[in-house]
Amino acid sequence: MARRAALTLSLVPLFILSWPAPAGAHLMNTGLGPFYDGLTHLFVTPEDLLPVIALALLAGLRGAPCGRAVLMALPAAWLMSSIAAATMWPSIALSAAAAAVGMMVFGALLAAAAPLPRAAAVLLATALGLLHGALDGAELATFANVSTFPAVRGSGVAALGVASGLFALVAALAGHAASVHAAWARVAVRVAGSWIAAIGLLMLAWSARGGY
Repeated sequence: MARRAALTLSLVPLFILSWPAPAGAHLMNTGLGPFYDGLTHLFVTPEDLLPVIALALLAGLRGAPCGRAVLMALPAAWLMSSIAAATMWPSIALSAAAAAVGMMVFGALLAAAAPLPRAAAVLLATALGLLHGALDGAELATFANVSTFPAVRGSGVAALGVASGLFALVAALAGHAASVHAAWARVAVRVAGSWIAAIGLLMLAWSARGGY
């Protein structure tokens, strides 16, 4: 029953984050080309970064095999979805409220150390990668049109930069969490989830007031 409940809970973000509405872009121009612009894009977009951090830490807490599975699934799904969106449907967006709720759910899963089986973690990583990759692809397509690269090539290189940042981030966080065995240290990792959930709650309140 616990595994079924965890699997059901893991699917909640997929439905929540599927709620589309306009959102502001977070495009960066580092002057170093599309790859580094895409790499930077990930780390200045909290609605992308914080759920990834929560999922990577949760996968690590579930053990090294789960961490490796998420490491393979998330960047691959993100990259494919980014390229597809940049070339086929570059007009989708995500509302601030939906992004905030997504942060809250991912943060809550980490704070609770949800007992996700590996298959559920991979499903969650794939859903996150497909949706947020598509959202990034729409923004990267805009970036590519003003870069020195042709549009398709530029957006693809930028998406590769995002995926590379994801791979490095998930590898570092999941690996660190998997190596944590002391009870107090695992609690500290879970506290990070509560912070992410709290940030999501603040963003939700701010968007409800029309300030985001």
